Amino acid sequence: MSLERLRHLSTELVARESEVSGRILPAAHIFQRTEVTVFDAVIYNPVICLILQGQKEMSVGKQFIELDEGDVLLVSHDLPVASKITQASKERPYQALIFSLDLGVLRGLYEQVGEAISNKDHATSLSASPADPVWTEPMVRYLELMDAPMDAQVLGPMILKEIHYRLLLSPIGGMLRSLLSVDSHASRIAKSIQQIRARFREPLVVGELAQVAGMSSSSFHEHFKSVTGTTPLQYQKDLRMIEARTLLERGVPSVSFAGFEVGYESPTQFSRDYSRKFGCSPKHHLARAS
Repeated sequence: MSLERLRHLSTELVARESEVSGRILPAAHIFQRTEVTVFDAVIYNPVICLILQGQKEMSVGKQFIELDEGDVLLVSHDLPVASKITQASKERPYQALIFSLDLGVLRGLYEQVGEAISNKDHATSLSASPADPVWTEPMVRYLELMDAPMDAQVLGPMILKEIHYRLLLSPIGGMLRSLLSVDSHASRIAKSIQQIRARFREPLVVGELAQVAGMSSSSFHEHFKSVTGTTPLQYQKDLRMIEARTLLERGVPSVSFAGFEVGYESPTQFSRDYSRKFGCSPKHHLARAS
């Protein structure tokens, strides 16, 4: 029942936001597509994503996930992810309800309940499961605030805190709980991820990243791959490729310009890595901008 109600509310929210050309409920975003897609590389920030309609496949490193209607995806770290929509049509679009996770809210909750929860199961930064009514019911209440601006301002943050609380205690919240533990591997890797994202154009020095994480180089490699599903070098390369594609689609002067902008010194190497990542040459994406 909650899923049907969320579909109805999400469709209504999309219509309302198209009328005002802006967001009505800042924390919620409705993603819709009317056609299936090919695999594409994107950066996922920490989010909770509920599939309301259609199907999707995604992967990070060697981890592969299939998402169906009623499934929820939890992303705990900034991750370069490959994903594609596998079921969508004009009559029945793919539709997903996305909530950005507020790490400040999660930290506050963890300070209150951290001692009462523990991580016994193996946790991953990309977790999925069928949605639980304890998550979807407050999501319904949050979307119902679209017609009551004052209620949204006063009650909205409390409902969002409830959603965060339910996720933190949920079976798929293991990596969130680990992330919030001050001296955990997940927390240390999160610091190194911030460093890579801020300086992805610069040469990668694993020793420096390991120092930021407070680990030896070998331990850092192991835990980085455990959390992100990929190596630090590949993570940086993915960031560079995604940023380069954005530049090319905006119509930069040349392929070489895009490569230099994201930190490559060799245009040939840039084109080779780009083609391997996206299955087409950078010239293809540059041509689409003209």
